Amino acid sequence: MKNPSSFGVAEVRDGKIARLVEKPKVPPSDMALVGVYMFHRSIFDAIEGLKPSWRGELEITEAIQRLIDRGLTVRSHLVSGWWKDTGKPEDILEANQLLLSDLNPFNKGRLEGDVTTTGKIAIEEGTVVKTKCTLRGPLIIGRNCEIGPETYIGPYTSIGNNVAIKGGEIENSIVLSDTVIECGKRIVDSLIGKGSTIVSNEVNLPRGYKLIVGENTFVSL
Repeated sequence: MKNPSSFGVAEVRDGKIARLVEKPKVPPSDMALVGVYMFHRSIFDAIEGLKPSWRGELEITEAIQRLIDRGLTVRSHLVSGWWKDTGKPEDILEANQLLLSDLNPFNKGRLEGDVTTTGKIAIEEGTVVKTKCTLRGPLIIGRNCEIGPETYIGPYTSIGNNVAIKGGEIENSIVLSDTVIECGKRIVDSLIGKGSTIVSNEVNLPRGYKLIVGENTFVSL
């Protein structure tokens, strides 16, 4: 990585991991940890007694380092292909765009009345898209959702299961399951957590909002 200080970093000697350090100010190499691990139960012994690092967090890299220091086997695999860090909201949205670009379209749901669709769209079973809706792909909608009427869902949007979106516009966003959006506004570049409710209590509609909403959140716009 060009900026290894933003990640956990590995120091490799003779093909073996010698040292791991989390977000070092002076990285020992340019090899970042991708954050995918498979552990034996011995990891729990290594975790015991961990203390917060200079960042104020318990570091998994320190636990793995303990395994190395105890002489246990720690194997590594060098990833030479595509990898995307998703540590920030904008990273997650970019990863969503990359995945949706390769979407295979299908429709297992039901389109009612005058619905306009363009681009690659995937709709899971049990989902109903009501009249006067516009769907523009790439876009995926999960199971048992209710979309519309008079709703626009634009490109690079992923919608989870059991979501209701009634009115308004949304694009380049991720909406997790069990969410209700009924605000009549334009939502862009947003992450909306599971079980959230977004409604409107205004007459005058702004052009758009950028939201990062946690699980089980209520937002009144």
